[in-house]
Amino acid sequence: MSHSTLHAPVLLDRLTFTWPDGSVALDGLSGAFGSGRTGLVGRNGAGKSTLLRLMAGELEPTSGSVAASGEVAYLPQQLTLDVDRRVAELLGVAETLDAVRAISAGDVDPAHFDAVGDDWDIETRAQASLAEAGLAPDFLDRRVGELSGGEAVLVAIAGIRLRRAPITLLDEPTNNLDRDARTKLGAMVQAWKGTLIVVSHDLSLLELMDDTAELYAQTLSVFGGPYSEWRAWLDAEQDAAKQAEVTAAQALRKEKRQRIQAEVKLSHRARTAKKAEIEKRVPKIIAHGRRMAAEVSAGKLRTEVGAKEDAARASLDEAGRRVRSDASMKIELPDPQVSRSRRIAMLGDTERAWVLQGPERVALVGRNGAGKTTLLERLVRGSSEPTVGSLVAEALTDRIGYLPQRIDGLDAERSVFENIADAAPQVPEKELRNRLARFLIRGATADRPVSALSGGERFRVALAKLLLSDPPPHLVVLDEPTNNLDIDTVDQLVEALRAYRGAVLVVSHDDAFLARLDLDLTLEIDAEGALREV
Repeated sequence: MSHSTLHAPVLLDRLTFTWPDGSVALDGLSGAFGSGRTGLVGRNGAGKSTLLRLMAGELEPTSGSVAASGEVAYLPQQLTLDVDRRVAELLGVAETLDAVRAISAGDVDPAHFDAVGDDWDIETRAQASLAEAGLAPDFLDRRVGELSGGEAVLVAIAGIRLRRAPITLLDEPTNNLDRDARTKLGAMVQAWKGTLIVVSHDLSLLELMDDTAELYAQTLSVFGGPYSEWRAWLDAEQDAAKQAEVTAAQALRKEKRQRIQAEVKLSHRARTAKKAEIEKRVPKIIAHGRRMAAEVSAGKLRTEVGAKEDAARASLDEAGRRVRSDASMKIELPDPQVSRSRRIAMLGDTERAWVLQGPERVALVGRNGAGKTTLLERLVRGSSEPTVGSLVAEALTDRIGYLPQRIDGLDAERSVFENIADAAPQVPEKELRNRLARFLIRGATADRPVSALSGGERFRVALAKLLLSDPPPHLVVLDEPTNNLDIDTVDQLVEALRAYRGAVLVVSHDDAFLARLDLDLTLEIDAEGALREV
């Protein structure tokens, strides 16, 4: 560990949590989070959000314990907002602020002084926090409903900083934040005082961390350094582990060969001795003595070669345990046969238009509320009427696959296989199940109802339905596909999209994700609602 666990702000001791249906989320987890900024990573379903809720006191451990050295502030993944509350309430300063204002207006009720305590400068500090979130001072008294989703998240985080909680937990804070908001959050994180633990798949945010903690196979390990350094260390460690496994397997094969050779030699000796005894070439008493000595010698040899083989097998098992056997999607997608000259879609405004042609990769970017999702939906639904402002989208093919931000195109009560089969009615069941297996949807999982799946599994099913549809789409349209996906699944999505031979149009605020798609074109909806090439 990078920090001493002796006086760590958060200590976990054999922490176990079981859901009411009996499924185990965390089992005997021990470890510590040090002071400073820690990025908590792990695959979807590893238990990261559950761990944060346990540390925040929202859930009670089934057994074991969480010990925190001070007050814990927590921002959940989905911020539940009362749109009619004042922004000052979202900041967490309304009561103190109202008391200061009442005293300033001449009300000397002792309750007001109790509410203020030492926070006489609360209004100035609150306005400074709003400025961090990019909002004007008068927003303190406005309604939460006047904020965008991203602004609300930034205000909630600024409020946590304002209250100076010694320990803060943030769960996927950059989901739904546009570029400007992500930059503001990054500045807040860099200036953070106290202990900050952030669950995120946002590589830019994870790079601002002092430590990287991973939740993997019911073990918490902490590495001293940001995500890129931890990833390089893990990749090197896994390369070494795989090499050790290869070497151990070779050693085991060698020991097996030597045992077989020893058995052949012993068998040959035994046959020769028996033949000599039968032919009475040696006296009976001498033959018996030789046989007894040979059996002792054979026993020793068998024990010796057997022990060497057992040791080699144990070494192989030990080496194998170090190698991660995480399955990843290996997708061979059907070819939609889109020629380079084929016109697929048109996006434009009153000034000019851009035509997506052939198997191009195009990104659509812009601040929250600019109209990106509306433009995509117009394109997918086949409407060429102007959308937000003067923007126009027109589909030039009827084969479009669409994955919206909220994965709502699945029938939750039907099985995974039934959902996929609807999109590919001509594909034989066995072939379709083989294709599904490449999306890590195998065996009994394919026959479970969609309602029983985790978020990550549901995403894979939606992606499979989109990409395995028959005939395959000419154009795949994705709206913020990396929200709520773990880093490994994002890697798999990138591979799938890079291999796809049709056109791709993607909306995303995740620059690291977009950079890996080998984009042909990036279009931005600007502050005036016009479209421009970036």
